[in-house]
Amino acid sequence: MKLSKLSCALLFLGLITIPYLQAQEVDKDYFINPINPGTRNYLAGNFAELRPNHFHTGLDFKTGGQEGASILAAADGWVHRIKISSFGYGNVIYLKHPNGMITLYGHLRNFNKELSDYMRKKMYDAKAIDLEIYPEPGELPVKQGQKIADSGNTGGSGGPHLHFEIRDSLDRAMDPLLFGFSDIVDRTAPVPQSIAIVPLNIDSRVNGKFARLEVSPVASGSNYRLPSEVKITGKVGIEIRSYDQLDGASNRNGFPTFELTEDTVTVLNLTVDKVDFNFTRQFLQHTYQNRYTKLYYQKNLKFDFINPKSEDAGHLALEPGVKKEYKLKLIDAYGNTRQISFTLQGQDMETNVNDGVAPSKASLNYINNILKIKAPISPKGGLAKFEVGSNSFEMLPAYQDANSRTYLWDMEFGIPEKIDICTEILLPGINALIPAGKETSYSEQNLQMNFSRETVLDNFFLRVSQTGPATSPKLIVNSSQEYLWNAVNILWKVPAYSGNKERSHAYYTSGNSKSFLGGTWTGDTLNFNTRSLGEISILQDTKKPTIQVIRVNSSDMRFVIRDDLSGIDTYEAYVNGKWILMRYEYKQAVIWSEKLENQPFKGEVLLKVTDKAGNTAEWKGTIG
Repeated sequence: MKLSKLSCALLFLGLITIPYLQAQEVDKDYFINPINPGTRNYLAGNFAELRPNHFHTGLDFKTGGQEGASILAAADGWVHRIKISSFGYGNVIYLKHPNGMITLYGHLRNFNKELSDYMRKKMYDAKAIDLEIYPEPGELPVKQGQKIADSGNTGGSGGPHLHFEIRDSLDRAMDPLLFGFSDIVDRTAPVPQSIAIVPLNIDSRVNGKFARLEVSPVASGSNYRLPSEVKITGKVGIEIRSYDQLDGASNRNGFPTFELTEDTVTVLNLTVDKVDFNFTRQFLQHTYQNRYTKLYYQKNLKFDFINPKSEDAGHLALEPGVKKEYKLKLIDAYGNTRQISFTLQGQDMETNVNDGVAPSKASLNYINNILKIKAPISPKGGLAKFEVGSNSFEMLPAYQDANSRTYLWDMEFGIPEKIDICTEILLPGINALIPAGKETSYSEQNLQMNFSRETVLDNFFLRVSQTGPATSPKLIVNSSQEYLWNAVNILWKVPAYSGNKERSHAYYTSGNSKSFLGGTWTGDTLNFNTRSLGEISILQDTKKPTIQVIRVNSSDMRFVIRDDLSGIDTYEAYVNGKWILMRYEYKQAVIWSEKLENQPFKGEVLLKVTDKAGNTAEWKGTIG
């Protein structure tokens, strides 16, 4: 059955208004503000804000740079989950409510007395330094407005604040600002910083070139527009770098909604109002380098943000000579709106294109499945020869000017081992195609890489090399700008390695930064997993952690513990052979005792601190 244009328009209107309908159905009086309700509050971060590798999934309430603000239950309910950890959310409480929703309160300094006593007893019973408990429903009830904790700076917090989330019954994070909170004031519209127009396939061009074009919008009244029209060939997509601010706050936040229109007809709506934690790492594909939001459909991306539900959503294409006016609206949770206008014009594919400064030598760039080669003009001619297996393919430049020539090769067609561009021979260094959705293994001398069905989100072109001396070997896998959805398993045989294997592990290395990946040895082979791409090294850590006493007395034990490479793994303290709970704040490198009973410490003290490489340091003393 064919749908009329009016029917299609009504259907699409229904689709794009779904997020707003959901917002209207929310009971805005159900939750109170968890901190200083009824007085004006300020946010350091909000929902859908872009973070280095994830969406921010809640609100960060400012606490004046101090710890100790009273944290209140946002609604009646019970403690559904409670955790003490040195990392992540730190000390965190999850409350479940009769409406099926969950609220989360993170980076807490302390729980209230009832919850503190409850967790301390559980930790002593388990002899655990970190612990997560799921109490029985109704075991720990709370009333709306009841104090449940003090605000803090625990876990991965960058400063004192309260991290607050609202989740649905399926544990998906929702935008808390949909639920009211009128004591947060926002009358300020989002601000655009840059728009990118990007080619979406090998036949796409932006101003004649296969390259992303980033343009800074200029002010036009209270809105913005791009300073000049952009010519396009084939399908292109729009990306936006932008931010929002709340009244009375200088920090930059995110916002949920982007709406793109073509000559007044809405062609795309992207609203981030709910985040499924099962797919949160796909944020890295949803954005470009964690900075630009992609406003177009991407195959295999599991986020459900875009309407219409079409593989062509946001894929813009114009016939040669056709000119269209586009408007991109940026809409925050309070409805404040900013608009950017721009003009696109379709043009024929061109082969003579001004491509800027001539390169001194050929360069290779990998853009999704496209291999792009830019080389200086050669008097020997412009024909390039691509050798793929036993086959050879000749190709003219996709476009050129008086100084340079550009070739484009679709690696889905085959992976070239060698490319002759007349002036030089290029070796692309692509080892294998790793298909999405399939278990795949890649092997070469001394190396095996095992990819699960969920390691890569899209077809992945593996580039791997082994470098470095035998005493400190390195493995280079693609680049740090690329990412994996889930970990790849690597078996790396290094027969010439002479280090202490019990203390040698894989590390992700970037400049002076070294992050422990771990691994286990079987003979000369190190077996480890990683989601990080770039440089991986085998490093030896034989140095024990350091222990520095702050104070040790009958009331309190407090130490500074540090490790210079692999990092602190475990720590345990005993007084006269009795295990003592020690809490850890890694940002200050401090551990401190927490008694189960209010009895003075007395007798022989033993503290053991072990790093991730297995080195253990001990401190012994006596409390008289």
